[in-house]
Amino acid sequence: MTHLGDPTPGSDTRLPPRAWLRSDAPVQSLDGDWAFLLHDADPGDDLDGPPPFAAVDADASGWDRIPVPSHWGLRGHGHPTYTNIRYPFPLDPPHVPDANPTGDHRRVFEWHPDFCAGGRTLLRFEGVESLATVWLNGTEIGWFTGSRLMTEFDVTDHLVDGENVLAVRVHQWSAASYLEDQDQWWLPGIFRSVSLQGRPANGLDDVFVRGDRDPATGAGTLDVRPRGGWPVTVRVPELGIDETWADATEVAMLPLDAVDAWTAETPRLYDVEVSTEAETVRLRVGFRRIEIIGDRLLADGRPLIFRGVNRHETDPDRGRVFDEDYVRGELALMRRHNITAIRTAHQPPHPRMLELADELGFWVVLECDLETHGFWDVEWTGNPADDPAWRDACLDRVRRTVERDKNHASVVMWSLGNESGTGRNLAEMAGWIRERDDSRPIHYEGDYGGAYTDVYSRMYPTIEEVASVCGEQTMPVHEIGPAEGARQRAKPFVLCEFAHAMGNGPGSLADYEALVEQYPRLHGGFVWEWRDHGIRTRAADGTEFFAYGGDFGEPVHDGVYLMDGLVLSDGTPSPGLGELAAVWAPVTLEHLGERSWRVRNRQHTLGTDHLELHWRIEDDGIRLTDGIVALPALAPGEEGTVEVPLDGLPDAATERWLTLEVRWRDAPPWGDAGHIVSRAQRPLRAAPPCPPRRGRATWDGDALGEAVFDRRGGLLRWRDLDISGPLPELWRAPTENDQLDGQGSYETADPALTHGRGDESTPASSVRWLERGLDRLQHRVLSVERTDDGLVQRVRSMAAHSAQGIETTFAWRLDGDGLRLHTDIRPFGPWDCTWPRVGARIGLPGALADERVEWFGTGPAESYADSGEAAYVGRFEAAVDDLGVAYGRPQETGHRPGLRALDLGPLHLRAIDAGATGLPGFQLDRHTAQERTGVGHAHELPPSRGLWLYLDAAQHGLGSRACGPDVLPRYALWPRAVSWTVVFG
Repeated sequence: MTHLGDPTPGSDTRLPPRAWLRSDAPVQSLDGDWAFLLHDADPGDDLDGPPPFAAVDADASGWDRIPVPSHWGLRGHGHPTYTNIRYPFPLDPPHVPDANPTGDHRRVFEWHPDFCAGGRTLLRFEGVESLATVWLNGTEIGWFTGSRLMTEFDVTDHLVDGENVLAVRVHQWSAASYLEDQDQWWLPGIFRSVSLQGRPANGLDDVFVRGDRDPATGAGTLDVRPRGGWPVTVRVPELGIDETWADATEVAMLPLDAVDAWTAETPRLYDVEVSTEAETVRLRVGFRRIEIIGDRLLADGRPLIFRGVNRHETDPDRGRVFDEDYVRGELALMRRHNITAIRTAHQPPHPRMLELADELGFWVVLECDLETHGFWDVEWTGNPADDPAWRDACLDRVRRTVERDKNHASVVMWSLGNESGTGRNLAEMAGWIRERDDSRPIHYEGDYGGAYTDVYSRMYPTIEEVASVCGEQTMPVHEIGPAEGARQRAKPFVLCEFAHAMGNGPGSLADYEALVEQYPRLHGGFVWEWRDHGIRTRAADGTEFFAYGGDFGEPVHDGVYLMDGLVLSDGTPSPGLGELAAVWAPVTLEHLGERSWRVRNRQHTLGTDHLELHWRIEDDGIRLTDGIVALPALAPGEEGTVEVPLDGLPDAATERWLTLEVRWRDAPPWGDAGHIVSRAQRPLRAAPPCPPRRGRATWDGDALGEAVFDRRGGLLRWRDLDISGPLPELWRAPTENDQLDGQGSYETADPALTHGRGDESTPASSVRWLERGLDRLQHRVLSVERTDDGLVQRVRSMAAHSAQGIETTFAWRLDGDGLRLHTDIRPFGPWDCTWPRVGARIGLPGALADERVEWFGTGPAESYADSGEAAYVGRFEAAVDDLGVAYGRPQETGHRPGLRALDLGPLHLRAIDAGATGLPGFQLDRHTAQERTGVGHAHELPPSRGLWLYLDAAQHGLGSRACGPDVLPRYALWPRAVSWTVVFG
């Protein structure tokens, strides 16, 4: 029989949950090549006994082969499905449809009684989605759910000496699927390892080890709770511990005079050995105390600030199949970008990932395998989190989560799950955790009233809402009354999700970090999210791309919404990750005047002795001199000053910059020596004025010196380059934050009246922009005036059926050996929305796209009004195609403000800091912004018609409106007059 509509978690034959331990007991891996057959529906609904495929003598010779672990949808069988909130099956709990992909797996293996002589043999599954039924040698062993959790069965009495047959039927949909609506690909299969675990007689069935450290004295205690055989010996050679307990009555906490603290910055681990005469278990234990005092969350006595990311397990080829090198690389990349915390969204990760977190140093909020978000669409009617029929399933999941991962120092908070409403089952889960492990606080964002959690957690609050919770209390706390609000304000405040990193973004990271600096109650948060979930796929012509929702023909899906990471699907860090690293700099630098700088140590544990300050002075981006200055010895939270030598610098008619970089002196475990943790700049001398120089040439027909214009005043050629334009431009290819609708817009809202969320009835920015035709401006030349050494063209640009527009003046004149262009843009008419950009577009020969571009300005990555902390002034070089970012779908990318000089093959351009706007930004792209608009994937872009140079006076900010707040008003680009000047040389 099947258990598809059974809300209970599994059969009674499952063994009690226990820790994932490293033991010297025998282990036999069953990973490898399995026989596999996929059915469109459960083929065994009418069978009372075992299905034929489970029989020992069943013929599977005609079946396909599939590796275990894997997801069958990534191995040519069926397809993945992506939804965020919606269930891809009828909302009819606990039932699922008959059309239910079902994968039969079969493995023949050798086993002999001497595998664990005198003991027992367990069959372990570490991760199967979503319901698995298991037969061994034709006998049903049991069934289980809980896709990201470990399950064990005692199969000793079902094994035979020699050849054994293991059969596993996996259903994609089951009642358990209602608990796993977790904003990711639905990917069925046996995706984690399967093994036989030897359990010797008088062995250790489980071990729970906790290391506590008094932050005031440095003294510690080691709390070891073994379960199984006796006597038990505990050894920690480094601490001189060698203790033997004859039975459970002798077990006691072991006091220690002094131990080093484990923190994310100092991940000090001690090797602990727990053994009986039959088995030895080895653990790496960290000593730390996590506690809440008042409204402060403390680790080792100091405020614990989460500078973290939400991390799903995802790989473009393997899905959720674990690969240690891949994960180690991910974690090292996080540390190199000043990320020190992880929320395991939205389920327990592979246990080896937590060992790596212990080793490399991360504060981990470990989340239970529970989310019922789709019930939000029916106002939580029938929600399993509050339905007694689902009590056992909810409790089972939290028990298996805590028991498996309880020994990790990195786990500093348990999370009950995500977006499951609220209810009695969640409250009971929290109560069970408190009884089992009182050393860690409990988190769950959906407990708005704070009835059963220890911290107040919010998703995507606005700046104003954070201030209301932490400061002036001018607004009600989210969705709760005064009494509950007061209770929540008395707790530590955590942003479990903020700053939605979807596509080009997020914006305002620095604004949220400023709140962390301002309000001690605010303990930081977790950016959504770490990595795009794109699946590596090929188009019909063989072009590789990364697929998202709908690319596999799913009838119900949520499109591109899972391409929301700081790292792209192929592992490329996005500019947003660089921005985050700059905002979360562990040591900051502030100029005090002249050569003096304030240094602040924002680290939790480390001093500054491992760091050094490198400085350099550059003239027009060319290094003049450099050096190293010792940093003051600063404990966490302290600040001091440092002096940078500026004597003896020669005079020069150039723009001069001082750049400071705080670097690691030696190599950290996750990076190289010289790794930069923070950077600061200040100008020492502005660029000298650049007055125009009269050119020597005059008009010769349509030629003005080496420039050729058409009769309407457009530039046709400069020297040997064919050029078209310029044309005024207000359009950018909408970012995900421009076109998706999370929390409404500030464009017409009064934040004081809307709790800072903006007007949720206001359409997304790109909708307003499209309605007003900003993507389809029509141009009319008003006048063309020729002078002896130049030309002035006036252009009016408006959209069809529009009464507003812009008037642009392009003033050309010969400038010595160059050609100077001064651009002036002024709006007219009843503008009622922001602009995406304001600038001009110039067409260049397509062959220039194959040249490398060198520029003096801001870089190295793109930056925008609310995302510019990582940008600095210097000289940079890149391939043209590397200036933009290959986001999940084409959108605005590649803008770099503050251009001084640009060299692209024979094209040389200088920008002059003059006019109302100052220096323009630039962008180079093989496609226009209009061509990029509305295209699902990069390979679907039309053939390139050339290379386009954009010179922008300004661009609209980025924000996080795809899921969170819109662009803050101070970063919005409202219609205004602008002007800038460049010289073609």
